This record gives sequence, C-alpha cells and structure tokens, in this order.
Amino acid sequence: MAIEFIGITATQETSSSVAEQNRVDGISAQTESGVPVGPTVNPAYAARLARAHETAGFDRVLVAHSSATPDGFLVASHVLQSTTRLGVLLAHRPGFLAPTLTARAYATLDAYFPGRVAMHVITGGDDVDQARDGDFSDKVTRYRRTDDFLTVLRREWESEEPFDHDGEFYRVEGAWSAVRPAPGAVPVYFGGASDDAIRVGGKHADAYAFWGEPLDGIRERIAQVRSAAAPYGRDPRFSVSLRPIVADTEAAAWARAEAILAATQERWGTTRRTFGLDGRNAVGSQRLLDAADRGDVHDKRLWTALAKVTGATGSSTALVGTHEQVADALLDYVDLGVTTLLIRGFEPLDDAASYAGVIDLVRAGAADRAPALAG
Repeated sequence: MAIEFIGITATQETSSSVAEQNRVDGISAQTESGVPVGPTVNPAYAARLARAHETAGFDRVLVAHSSATPDGFLVASHVLQSTTRLGVLLAHRPGFLAPTLTARAYATLDAYFPGRVAMHVITGGDDVDQARDGDFSDKVTRYRRTDDFLTVLRREWESEEPFDHDGEFYRVEGAWSAVRPAPGAVPVYFGGASDDAIRVGGKHADAYAFWGEPLDGIRERIAQVRSAAAPYGRDPRFSVSLRPIVADTEAAAWARAEAILAATQERWGTTRRTFGLDGRNAVGSQRLLDAADRGDVHDKRLWTALAKVTGATGSSTALVGTHEQVADALLDYVDLGVTTLLIRGFEPLDDAASYAGVIDLVRAGAADRAPALAG
C-alpha cells in the first residue's frame, strides 16, 4: 500500500521575533500564531522550504490558493525547478480561467516536469473571498460550474481530435490541445464537504480530500463519496489534512500545543478581520466546529481546540504527541482507506524536517498492513 505525503509550500517567512515571544521550552509557534515578514515572494525561502520537504520524504507540496496569494503556476514552477523529485499539488478555483486554457497550463507544466504535477480543485466555500476576484455566484451555482469546467478540462487533456462542448457555463467549438498529459499523469484532487461537492467530486475526482475529522466522520465521508462515484465507474483515493504537533515526549508536545493555542488566540482576531476569514459558512469547517463542540480531544489524540479559535478556517485540527504516537494515529486513518496524508505544522521549515520520522513510521506501518488488507 503506497502512502502519499503532501506538505505545503510558502513564499514568505514568519517573524522570528514573534516566534521568540511564544517560545516555550525551546519550541515556538508560527503561521496562524505569527506574523509574516519580508517580501511576499521570497524565492530563496520558497526553494529552501521545498528542499526541506523533499529531504524529509514528502511526495508533494500543496500550492494553496486564495484571492490574495501569489500566482500558483509560477510558485509551482519555482518549487519544481528547486527540487529533483518533489511534486506539487497545485490548487485551482474554476470560474476565473477557461477550462481549455487551464488544461493546457497544467499539461505544459507536466511536460516540463513529467509525473510531478497534480491538480487540486477547490470550488470555493467562502463567498467573501470569491467576491474579491469578482465572483458573486452562490455555492450551488459554483459547483454546477465546476462540473462543467472539469468535463471540458478532461476532454482537452484526453481528446486526440477537435471536440465541441455546449454546457451550462462553457461552450467551445473545435477545441483541441497539442500538449496533453499521459492518461492519469495529472491526477485531479477534489475538496468539499457539502452534498453538491460530493456529487461533483464523486463524478470527477481521482482523490477526494477531507479536513482532519474524527475517525467516525472520515469513515462516513468515504462511504458517501464512494457511493457518489460508483455510477461513473470511479474508485477515488482519499486524503486527510492534519496539523501534527510533535516532540520528543508527549508532555513536551502538549506544552507546544498550548503555546500555539495561546499565540493563535492572541493574534487570530486581527488576522480574521484583515482577510475577512470565517470558515463557518463552509460545510467542512462546520463539521470540524461540531467536533470541537463535543470535546477538545477525539480518538487517540485528535486535538480540535484550534478549530474553535479560527472558526475552522482551513486545516485546523492537530495530532499531538511523540513521533511514534502521531504515526500511530495517522495509521488509524490509513486503516479506513486513506492513502494520502496532507500534514503541515506551525513552524514550516522545522516541522517539515521533523516529520521525516513520522513519515518513515507510517510507511513502515502501512507496509506491514498490506498483506493483511490484501487477504
């Protein structure tokens, strides 16, 4: 059983002075709990972070998307040029670029870096962020548009002859691309927790991505997606996104978690107001908040306190413990059928390096499980 690990890239560092202010027993809190410093695009830092992920054994890094982030295609190209093996999971919001142009952009990137490019489709759960780029359609409409978009994109990748398409949102005549990826070379990952998301994702996704819910929630979501995919003859893989907080001892890991929580509580209000962040109108975020309302710790060590503070905006649940304990908790998701683990921390460079031990343990554990699962 091949387990895929995905980290995250960034183009901007976080203030070391903020880290010093939040230092507890040699451990610091950054990202949500810190503030960015220096240029928004720091090529040297982005390359260093990518290489740290490659050295640690990650398969890909997520190039995230929002209305304020640098252009993802250029960031992805820089990551790929700065490494030799590491792939990218390049996020894309349908609706702002024609599907034929998008298909050729991904195919071109794959032609330069074969087998190292994947597409992450995010339809957009935040109306405020959509509006910043001029999209005022509601979520139901956006998912119908995504369905139409992916239909055209797939045909642009796969068709050896010119084709026509007359859909609800896109109409093309004689569309054809001279650059096309090999079948399956650019897998499509899909995120979303609403009924509309599952319907569209079941139809199109090669891999379906979930936030880090408790195990029972992930089991439920996998069954729903499989049911939605079955009529189309699809059998998607599954991904879970989590924020491991690891240390040499469990006590030190929890001390670090509390320091991160305190720093986030201090700074998140300003961050939320600045960027208009509020995950509560997204179904996936609401599911995390519901879990947080039921308790701060679920299963063995899934910690939901940060979701309460941030409104579950993005990946906001953590696994807290030693490398061995966190790896054991991740393997519980593998046992449910999850084969992609998107893990990122709160100190990007240090955590990427630290996760090497977790990655090795999970892969060894998954290999031990393979004969039993096959039987």
